[in-house]
Amino acid sequence: MKRAVPNWALPLGSAAVALAAFLLVKDSLTDDAYITLAYAKNLAVHGEWALVPGMPSNSATSPLNVLLLGALTAATRLFGTGPHPVIALGVLSVGAAAVLGWGWGRLAAALRFSTAVAFLGAVLVLVNPFVLSAIGLEVLLIPALLVLLTVFATEERPLLYGAVSGLALLTRPDLIVFVVVIALSTPAIRRGLLRSALAAIAVAAPWYLFSWFAFGSALPDTLVIKQAQADLFGRWSFFSGPAMYYLSRSVVVLLSFGPALVGVLAWFALVAVRFSARWERFPPVGALAGLGAGGIAHYIAYSLLDVGPYHWYYGTPITSLGMFAVAALGLWLARSREREVLLSRGPLTALGAVALLLLGAVAVDVKQGVPWRSPVIFGNWASAQDYARVGRELKERVGAATVRSPGEIGTLAYYCECSIVDPFSDRGYVTDMVRERIDEAGPVTSALLRLNYLWFDYSREPRPLDYRLLYERGPGGGPNTWQVYSAARGVGHFTLVPAEGRR
Repeated sequence: MKRAVPNWALPLGSAAVALAAFLLVKDSLTDDAYITLAYAKNLAVHGEWALVPGMPSNSATSPLNVLLLGALTAATRLFGTGPHPVIALGVLSVGAAAVLGWGWGRLAAALRFSTAVAFLGAVLVLVNPFVLSAIGLEVLLIPALLVLLTVFATEERPLLYGAVSGLALLTRPDLIVFVVVIALSTPAIRRGLLRSALAAIAVAAPWYLFSWFAFGSALPDTLVIKQAQADLFGRWSFFSGPAMYYLSRSVVVLLSFGPALVGVLAWFALVAVRFSARWERFPPVGALAGLGAGGIAHYIAYSLLDVGPYHWYYGTPITSLGMFAVAALGLWLARSREREVLLSRGPLTALGAVALLLLGAVAVDVKQGVPWRSPVIFGNWASAQDYARVGRELKERVGAATVRSPGEIGTLAYYCECSIVDPFSDRGYVTDMVRERIDEAGPVTSALLRLNYLWFDYSREPRPLDYRLLYERGPGGGPNTWQVYSAARGVGHFTLVPAEGRR
């Protein structure tokens, strides 16, 4: 098969868009983004895998994201001004976008559709309001790796496919859905499945084995924690979450999910055209079809996992199906024009609709403010700026004492660098969650959980508390009270009170 020649305009253009997007959102990062940044800072400064210094934890969902951010944060220390995880995040975001653009260039060359369509596919990810509302998490690494998986499967390169599969599994374990579906959809990868599998194991296994023995669980605690928090959303689940967001932000949801819905329709259309018409010179589309099928399967899998509708969870199906839509329509348009048939009108119209959705997303992003004070999709109790203020002042007041978090911990832990605890930082709180999850799960899930936590120390208990930090809506005042504001919740306040018990 002819190897694709990369078009450097695409990675450079994608990097430029990502830089502009990062400068737009960097002051409004969500609380969960700061969990990742706190891990990266502790890794760079203290060499610890921890949310809070001196308290090893395993609540970082994306090991690769933390490792890359930790390395880049350590690099910022070389300039003598201290660690700068937010700068590291900017560098990583731009780098991930460049890889995304590079992958799109190879995919366009391999499937013979235009560079303009490829650029549309890359930018569609970089301006999506749901994606930008979760910057700091692995929302840009995921689409970059998914494009590479599709490229190397299309180019029939099993070893590279396997290596990128390992990186995908280090980014999020649930990306195994795409690894398996794309591999099974591509004859060349199926033939070289053993080589691909060995390459993936060589890349991903060292970390998961280390985590299994060092932390007591191969996979992070996040799934157990998030499943325990599913009741926070009442009747809403991951499956029905888009409807929940639609009730408050209908235009944003339509613009964010619209390309993915086009992708679902395009998937059925592409499969029908490829396997019924059997056009001559129509390139193999197994890998591309696998990307679309993976997005659909991923949404179904998360719907079955009983997790809440956290907005960053939708980034994977949104971006994978949106990218599939653009690539499939671009491919269909190019092949139709080669044959000079009227079928080109359909994909051209659909691509125009996707482009309009992209322009609408840009309008929403800019309307949010330049720069953002809060993300478009936001549910935290305080803005990033207010949380930073509370965290710095909390450090001065509590010193070495232990404080129970109010329920959101990331930004407070990042700025306080004090002993602030909850299940994300203190694994003593995870013990009962794991036991309850094992007892409630079915036989297969229970066995898998027991295997994952085989080396977990179940005798671990939460650290004794000195204080609790409580949140209430409405204004508040006093020497140990901080008034805050959230675009989602309005005015509220945090109060520091003495602890009356260990939990």
